[in-house]
Amino acid sequence: MPPEKILIVYLSRTNNTKAIAEIIQRYVGGRLVALELVKPYPENYQQTVQQVVNEIKTGYLPPLKTKVDSIEKYDMVFIGFPTWDMQMPPPVKTFLVQYKLSGKTVIPFNTNAGYGVGSGFQMVKELCPDSKVLEGFEIKGGVERDGVYFIIKDEKAKEAETKVKKWLQKIKIIKEAS
Repeated sequence: MPPEKILIVYLSRTNNTKAIAEIIQRYVGGRLVALELVKPYPENYQQTVQQVVNEIKTGYLPPLKTKVDSIEKYDMVFIGFPTWDMQMPPPVKTFLVQYKLSGKTVIPFNTNAGYGVGSGFQMVKELCPDSKVLEGFEIKGGVERDGVYFIIKDEKAKEAETKVKKWLQKIKIIKEAS
């Protein structure tokens, strides 16, 4: 697929999801877009957790500062997010509700604290019913709760790169080296 037809959107609080988005971009090209909120989450982790739990409970979709022009020109959209409260973060839901991805190939990727993706990939399928949703990628990143912010660097970055490459080959986005 031509790189100009690929969009890589991600939400990253601790830069782990951003690191994976950048690895994906190295392999497939495309435009990298960070999701930013009109009113950013608090710096304080516990305050953010409380706010997110509230947003999830009430179904609140925080407005995005990020705008993606001409979403129709992209055929493939990678959507990256951390697992928050075993779910997809509300800002990612905002993006998927705001931008209709009908007819596009949607590919989720996730970083988490080791508990897995939760219901995140299922939510992508639910919010993109008219899209072709491919098998997602998940990897353990940092554990912000424990003050372990950024893990995907150095040796871990090499390991992440290998895993991302294998996943991209498995879902047939890039060819395997012969």
